[in-house]
Amino acid sequence: IVPGLGSPQRCGPAVKNRPLIEPRPGTMVVAARKAAPGPKGKKKAQTFVIDCSKPVDDKIMDIASFEKFLMDKIKVDGKAGVLGDAVKVTKDKSKITVTTETAFSKRYLKYLTKKYLKKHNVRDWLRVIASNKDRSVYELRYFNIAEGGDDEEE
Repeated sequence: IVPGLGSPQRCGPAVKNRPLIEPRPGTMVVAARKAAPGPKGKKKAQTFVIDCSKPVDDKIMDIASFEKFLMDKIKVDGKAGVLGDAVKVTKDKSKITVTTETAFSKRYLKYLTKKYLKKHNVRDWLRVIASNKDRSVYELRYFNIAEGGDDEEE
């Protein structure tokens, strides 16, 4: 046996041998109540919208290919492309709507949108921003590039 690696030593008395703490005289002991379980019904459907109106109007982005990309890449129960009834992806003229019955992160949609933009080489010009009016809406906006003086080109 190597010294120091033998059986573990006790660091104090066992918990079950400690005396119970008695309340002070004149105080009342109240047992803690467990929280009542909530109603176990259907979960509320979440709806997220990605507004692509600016790049679609400028013909930088194709809304149909973005919808297909989301359908192929969204993971449900660890499997990509198998949406089933849990997640629905629909498109309007220039908006993508994702409706889900399961727990779904809005941030995951932002991640997938950025991935799509990078794949189509427009990530340098577009950014994904949460709308100021409605927090369940992401907007694709152009970066504000301040035009300075043309000192370099002479």
